[in-house]
Amino acid sequence: MAPQQRPGAVPWVLSGKNEAALRAQAERLLVTVTSDELLEPADVAYSLATSRSALERRAVVVAGERDEFLAALRALAAGEQTAGVAHGTVSAGASAFLFTGQGSQWLGMGRELYDAHPAFADALDAICARMDAHLELPLKEVLFGSDAALLDETRFTQPALFAVEVALFRLLESWGVRPDFVSGHSIGEIAAAHVAGVLSLADACTLVAARGRLMQALPSGGVMIAVEASEEEVLPLLTDRVSIAAVNGPRSVVVAGDEDAAVAVADAFPDRKSKRLTVSHAFHSPHMDGMLADFRKVVEGLTFQEPRIAVVSNLTGALVTDEMASAEFWVRHVRDAVRFLDGIRALEDAGVTTYLELGPDGVLSALAQDCLTEDAAFVPVLRAARPEAEAVTATAALAHAYTRGVPLDWRAYFAASGTGAHRVDLPTYPFQPVRYWPEPAAPGGAAQTA
Repeated sequence: MAPQQRPGAVPWVLSGKNEAALRAQAERLLVTVTSDELLEPADVAYSLATSRSALERRAVVVAGERDEFLAALRALAAGEQTAGVAHGTVSAGASAFLFTGQGSQWLGMGRELYDAHPAFADALDAICARMDAHLELPLKEVLFGSDAALLDETRFTQPALFAVEVALFRLLESWGVRPDFVSGHSIGEIAAAHVAGVLSLADACTLVAARGRLMQALPSGGVMIAVEASEEEVLPLLTDRVSIAAVNGPRSVVVAGDEDAAVAVADAFPDRKSKRLTVSHAFHSPHMDGMLADFRKVVEGLTFQEPRIAVVSNLTGALVTDEMASAEFWVRHVRDAVRFLDGIRALEDAGVTTYLELGPDGVLSALAQDCLTEDAAFVPVLRAARPEAEAVTATAALAHAYTRGVPLDWRAYFAASGTGAHRVDLPTYPFQPVRYWPEPAAPGGAAQTA
C-alpha cells in the first residue's frame, strides 16, 4: 500500500539495481543528511528525483520533517518496513486508470487539491463553468459547500464525480503520468471516455448533466442490494421487476428493481452477505426505462471521436472499438449492468499490472483485487474521510506508482509544487562490485594442479 502522510510532505526517490544497492544508497544518504543540518528536505527531494538514474528496485520516502526522513532512511538501510516508505520493483506490465462510480462521493472532495495544485484547480474550474449551464446551482458551491444531502442528489452527484475525476486526470497528466488504458464504473466511464478523447468537454458535460437530471426526475422507489453471489447463481432468480445492476466480482453482484423482488433475490442466499445500498433510485434496472427516450435525444446531438487512449468499457467488458460513437451505447449504459469483473479481466489480459484509481476513494481498488487471477498493484489517488491529507495522499499514490515503473516527469512535479527547490550535492551511486577473476596466489605459495 502507498504510505500515508501529512500536508507539506515531499518525496525522496531512491533506486538501485538490487535490494543491497538500494539499502546502501539509503545508508549513504542518511550519513550525508545527518552531517549537514542545513540541507532542506525539498532540495534533497528535487536533487534525488532529477539527477539520478531510475533503476529497477525503488523506494520513495514521503515525509515533511527532517526527523521523519532520518527515521525512514534508517529503516530502509536496515531492510525494515516502516510507514512513509513506498517499495516496489519496476513492472514490465501496462498501467490503467480506473474512474470511480456513484456512491463514492463525499462533501469537500478535492478541496485541498484545488487549493494546492493549479493544474487541478484550472481543470475543475473549466468543468464547473461548462456544467453550471446545465444545473440549478453552481457545481463548485455544491461540491465544496456544507450540505452533504444536496451533493448526494443524483443531479449533482454525477457532475461532481465527473469534475473531480477529470481534474485528477489533468493533475496527473501535468506530472507526466499517462495511462496505457482507461476504464470507469458507471458514471466513471463518461470521465474515462472524455479523457480518452471520445467526447469533448462540452459534450461530456452535456451528457453527464442530462443523465443525472433525468435520473433524478424519475419516480423514487426501488432498491439496490449487493449480494455475495455469482452472476450465474443470480440469473435464474431474475424477473421483469428486478435485474442485475452490476457484476463487481466472481461472487459479487448488485441487483436492482422493485423492493420485494430484489429482497427475494437476496433472501435466496440466506448464508451469504448482502447489503442494501443507500441510493435514491434503482439504477441499471427497469426503473430507468422512463428516461431512456429523452436521454437518447440528448445523446443523438453529441459528436464522438476515436479514442486516443485505449478504453475498456464496463458495458461490454471489452476493449472499445467504435461502440462509444453511437447513441445506443450510452442508452444501454444507463439501463444495462456494469460488467466490472469482465472489464478488469480484459485489462489483465491486455497486460495491465498497475492500476491507479481516480475518484474520491479506493472503492474500485478493493473490488478489482478479487477479479484478477494474477497479482497487481492498486493505487487510489484519494481516500475518503481524509480531507486534511488530500494533497499528500496524491503524492503518496504518485510515489507508489513510480516504484512500479509508471513514468512521470519529476521536474514538472517540482515546478508545480511551489517549493522553489534546487540542486544540492548528494552521495554518488553505491556500485556493488563483482570480481570475475580468481584472487592471485599469496607470495611463496604453490599453484595447485589437478
